[in-house]
Amino acid sequence: MDDKHGALYGLKFHPFRPDVPVSALHVEPALRSFLFRVEQQLPDGGFVAISGAPGSGKSAALRVLSERLDALKDVQVGVLTRPQSNNADFYRELGHLFGVTLSPHNRWAGSKVLRERWLEHIDQTRTRPVLIIDEAQEMKPPVLAELRLLSSMNLDARALLTVVLAGDDRLSAKFRTAELLPVASRIRNHLQLGHREPELLQKMLSHLLDEAGRPDLITDAVQHALCVHAAGNPRTLTTMADNLLSHVYEHELEVIDEQTYFDVFQIQPEPTTPQPDPRTKRKRRAA
Repeated sequence: MDDKHGALYGLKFHPFRPDVPVSALHVEPALRSFLFRVEQQLPDGGFVAISGAPGSGKSAALRVLSERLDALKDVQVGVLTRPQSNNADFYRELGHLFGVTLSPHNRWAGSKVLRERWLEHIDQTRTRPVLIIDEAQEMKPPVLAELRLLSSMNLDARALLTVVLAGDDRLSAKFRTAELLPVASRIRNHLQLGHREPELLQKMLSHLLDEAGRPDLITDAVQHALCVHAAGNPRTLTTMADNLLSHVYEHELEVIDEQTYFDVFQIQPEPTTPQPDPRTKRKRRAA
């Protein structure tokens, strides 16, 4: 939130941008349950997944999960930034994340060093390191297969990592292919994000405004209209609200009201049907 917006509206931060503080994100019941299950899975490791359509809240869920894991004692979290890499670059980034020097052209030696590092961490902390991969639908099937083999030992009886895969519906489609069924079958917890009802979007929007310090910034009628017309998508909701905030800032208006909504989205208010004068009716009956 820039100083001008903050001074004009008393906002602690811009409530409709992707970089809102994690504390301002609304943790809905499904996400809260998922977070609990992932924490319970850390001593054993394995795969978990977050999937959903674009704008359904995957990145927000990952941010909440990452902060929750970072706050836990002895949990090491690495975030893969190039899911589209080939196997060689995948090994290079793993080495960087977990503090080991790897030779991508000697994959056997690289896997040995990584696994030794992970086993050392497990012996010391009794918990698995965590690897978070956003946009996992971009991962090449051979790389996902390599990760599956790399992160398990003892004939697949012991997992060395907790792997969080997050992606859009293409990831779910990949899981149904024959070459990735072995990965899909190992997913122990799966958060599927989809269409949100207006009531849930209303809770998300109210939470954002409360955390930003201006619960009265948007009138109740406009909040309702936004949630009804956001097509059940949180990103669509915040994008529309961002357009409204930009408009009131440009025109130095105090709040986002119904007229602002009509002006920004070029909606004409429904005309009010004139009611007949009851005196006219009586005159007609008399005639």
